[in-house]
Amino acid sequence: MIIDCHGHYTTAPEAHQTFRQQQLAHFNDPSLPAPRAVRISDDELRESIENNQLKLQRERGADLTIFSPRASAMAHHLGDKKVSQVWSEHCNNLIARVTELYPDNFVGVCQLPQSPDVAISHSIAELERCVNELGFVGCNLNPDPSGGHWTSKPLIHKDWYPLYEKMVELDVPAMVHVSSSCNVNFHATGAHYMNADTTAFMQFIQGDLFTDFPDLRFIIPHGGGAVPYHWGRYRGLADMLKRPLLATHVMKNVYFDTCVYHQPGIDLLFEVIDIDNILFGSEMVGAVRGIDPETGHYFDDTRRYIDALAISDSDKHKVFEMNARRVYPRLDKMLAEKGRST
Repeated sequence: MIIDCHGHYTTAPEAHQTFRQQQLAHFNDPSLPAPRAVRISDDELRESIENNQLKLQRERGADLTIFSPRASAMAHHLGDKKVSQVWSEHCNNLIARVTELYPDNFVGVCQLPQSPDVAISHSIAELERCVNELGFVGCNLNPDPSGGHWTSKPLIHKDWYPLYEKMVELDVPAMVHVSSSCNVNFHATGAHYMNADTTAFMQFIQGDLFTDFPDLRFIIPHGGGAVPYHWGRYRGLADMLKRPLLATHVMKNVYFDTCVYHQPGIDLLFEVIDIDNILFGSEMVGAVRGIDPETGHYFDDTRRYIDALAISDSDKHKVFEMNARRVYPRLDKMLAEKGRST
C-alpha cells in the first residue's frame, strides 16, 4: 500500500473560492453584501477530484492521500479571527465531503483557524471537531500566520502549548505548513515554504519541546527544507548550543516527506536522514506541476524517485506505508478496521 502524506485540495470548484473573495470583500468593506452560502454539488466535487488528484493517484500507483485544504489559500493574515474561523470551517467541511465520496482514496487533515496575535487556543475547538466529528487524522499548523513577517513566537514557546496538549490528547500529528506570503521578499512556494521548514527545525533544536511533549509529532514537508542538505550545520549548531544529539533531541518526534522534485535531492534525503523519519509525499497537484524537460516526467511524480533508490523492499515499505501509519495512529486504526492490513 502506498500512502501519500501530503495532498492539498488545490482543484476545489470555483464556487469555493468565490465565497472566499466575497468574504474578504465584505470584511474590507462591510457595505458590500455578506458572502452567500456555498452550494457545491457532489457531481462538482467528483469532477474536480476525478480529473485531477484521483486520476494522478491511480496513474502513479498510489493508494491513499492524506488530504487537506489548499495551503496557499489558508491566508491566515487576511481578515480577523472570525473570518479565519468561518473560512477554515468551510475548507474543512469540503475536505470531509471528499473523504466521504472517496473513503478508500482520501483521509482528512484540517486547516486551523489561526490569525496573527490570536492565541492558538482559539484553534483547538476546530481541531476537536475535525478529529472527533469528521474523522480527520491530523492538522496543518502554520508557524507564521502573519504571512511572511514572522510575528508569532517560535514553535518551542509555551504560547503554543495548549494546542500541543490537545494534539497529544487526540493522538494526532501536525504538518508544519505556512500559507501564502504577503512579504514581497519571499516567493510563497519557492522561498516562504522552504524558509518555514528550515526555521521550524532550527527552533526545535533550540528548545526542549519534546522533553515536555515526548509524544508530540511533526511532519516537516518539502523534504525538510534546507535541513538534509545542511545536516552537518545543524549537528554542529546543536553541539555549539549544548543541545543533545539530534537523533534523541529532535528526530524521535520530527519527520520529513519526499516532496523533493528531482532524483539527486531524493538521493541526498535518503543518504542523510534515517529511513524511519521519511514519509512518502508528493504534494500533487501542488507547487510544481510541470514536466521536467530533463526526464520527460512530471516533477511531482515522486514515487518514481523512491522506486529508483537502491534501498531494500522493507525500507521502501516503511517509506510508502508503515511510517505514515506510525505517525498517524488514527489512520492506522482506520485502515485496520477496514481490513487494509500492512
